[in-house]
Amino acid sequence: MAVVPARKLSRDLHRKRIHQRMRQTLAGSEDRPRLCVYRSLKHIRAQVIDDHKRHTLAAASSLDADVKSQIKGGGNIAAAKVVGKIIAERARAAGVEKVVFDRGGYQYHGRIQALAEAAREAGLKF
Repeated sequence: MAVVPARKLSRDLHRKRIHQRMRQTLAGSEDRPRLCVYRSLKHIRAQVIDDHKRHTLAAASSLDADVKSQIKGGGNIAAAKVVGKIIAERARAAGVEKVVFDRGGYQYHGRIQALAEAAREAGLKF
């Protein structure tokens, strides 16, 4: 298979390439699991993952029932803030205080930034 230049890639393939490059140096451990974020046009999801055990410790999404009751739509900054707060609460309930933030190849801007700041305000350290 021929290598496709970056300017010919779709946005999603370009993001995935950036994410793969980030993941070469970024990994979650028992001490500091990885807070992984995925965003689509309509929703945002976050997981706290221990990469050594390959185990998800906590998860939150704009599709969860308790999140849906607090937000109007899932694809906005307000939803990202609620998801960030809930993922931090669930991670702390699972005994996680410190995490490594994996922005998933997305720019640290907008919804990704709002989720990260809400998680920090709720007590996660990264």
